[in-house]
Amino acid sequence: MRTVPGPTGHVVVVGAGLSGLACALHLLGAGRRVTVVEREAGPGGRAGRVRLGGYEIDTGPTVLTMPHLADEAFAAVGDRLDRHVGLTPLHPAYRAAFADGSSLDVHTDAEAMEAEVRRFAGPVEAAGYRALRDWLTLLYRAQMRRFIDANFDSPLQLLHPDLARLAALGGFGRLDRRIGRFLRDPRLRRVFTFQALYAGVAPARALAAYAVIAYMDTVAGVWFPKGGMHALPRGMAAAAADAGAELRWSAEVSDLECAAGRVRAVRLVSGERIACDAVVLSCELAAAHRLLGRAPRRPVRLRHAPSAVVLHAGCDRTWPGLAHHTLSFGAAWEDTFDELTRTGRLMSDPSLLITRPTAHDPALAPPGGHLHYVLAPCPNTDVGPGAAAWRDLGPRYRDSLVAELERRGLTGFAGSVREELLVTPLDWTAGGHAAGTPFSVAHTFAQTGPFRPRNLVRGLENAVLAGCGTTPGVGVPTVLVSGKLAAARITGGARPLTHRAAPLRARTAAVPLAEGAHDPA
Repeated sequence: MRTVPGPTGHVVVVGAGLSGLACALHLLGAGRRVTVVEREAGPGGRAGRVRLGGYEIDTGPTVLTMPHLADEAFAAVGDRLDRHVGLTPLHPAYRAAFADGSSLDVHTDAEAMEAEVRRFAGPVEAAGYRALRDWLTLLYRAQMRRFIDANFDSPLQLLHPDLARLAALGGFGRLDRRIGRFLRDPRLRRVFTFQALYAGVAPARALAAYAVIAYMDTVAGVWFPKGGMHALPRGMAAAAADAGAELRWSAEVSDLECAAGRVRAVRLVSGERIACDAVVLSCELAAAHRLLGRAPRRPVRLRHAPSAVVLHAGCDRTWPGLAHHTLSFGAAWEDTFDELTRTGRLMSDPSLLITRPTAHDPALAPPGGHLHYVLAPCPNTDVGPGAAAWRDLGPRYRDSLVAELERRGLTGFAGSVREELLVTPLDWTAGGHAAGTPFSVAHTFAQTGPFRPRNLVRGLENAVLAGCGTTPGVGVPTVLVSGKLAAARITGGARPLTHRAAPLRARTAAVPLAEGAHDPA
């Protein structure tokens, strides 16, 4: 593995999202001095927080899987995830509601899920589920160490026995066909293939290897952090401070000072200069390229994943049919992915994710209140309507979403809303997300593994990238791994001999992290 040459004693991490904080913790654990600079008033990045009329709204991801990857970052500094964040396993992980009126609770416990599939679709499908679960587990084991939790310097690194194992498992076939070998019921197949949307590829076109995402939430489990998803970056920031990191809030980077092929300092908009031995850019990929003054040359332009419209609704009631996470599927399926990724039209028969965080933490709403997060995938601005078009389109689409929710059984939803926040591709664009999508670069074959934008920067020997735009990719688990991989580029994966028994709390910038500070995604 290639690593940063020369001195690496002081590292500046740009961005305090999940990848930047994970990177900082791993660097601290390897004995590096770390300064984290963040343009917002507190940590989080995409996993931000907005306070709206007594409602505490997570602005980014709502599904947490593979929490041991976060615990690994805490452990790097001799700390523990559970010391900072209380986690509740969700049972069910999801509730899937279908257009024909049927519903299925998705359990991560094998026996509970087998019984639920038997009730839902009969014994043949239940047996198919058990076989699918075994296959997903083997697929995960074949991929995680070699292809996900790994830095690539060349495609030749793919030539390993694990590649043959992955091929033997059918990982290079198509996702929908491979899942179809285990499950014939089209409703069940959706439960194990909708995750392809996170990768930005339709199930009919996605590699079967991407079923590893289904392993993460249908086998490994889904968790909810007390205080919402924003509790995770807050806890990571606290652990980094305890381990000696200097955390600089409201500190926006203007440019990098470079000389002789190395970054010598990070300059802030305020005019301050922070000298460094190495820099990790965990900001948006496009922002990183602006700071670097160039983007790497690629044979074809980067392709981005679909975007999403998110309606955050603080309501005075909820509905008994909603679980913590509810997948509300429309009747259409193949046409939906075609609209999102090719034709650029809004979903004519939408499939939605509805999250109700107050199901497990009522304190996120005022007394008697309930939070509902409604995510509707939509085309990104490269494929569909441009960012500016959403100024007029957004309110109309919001109304159509609310009407659709009412038709699907959430009677009275429109009248129950007391506070709301609508986020569209216009807002994602304003936040610096290329193509108006928070899901970054799609996981096409040409943008996966060694073919994804690398985390080493050509021409600057001490600059490293982290985040969902680089390796290994999009999603909370992979972003946490991204921070670890970026740190390994600097440390070589070295671990300290000892941890400080009583670390000093870091200095903080003049602007403190206020509870509930606005930290847009």
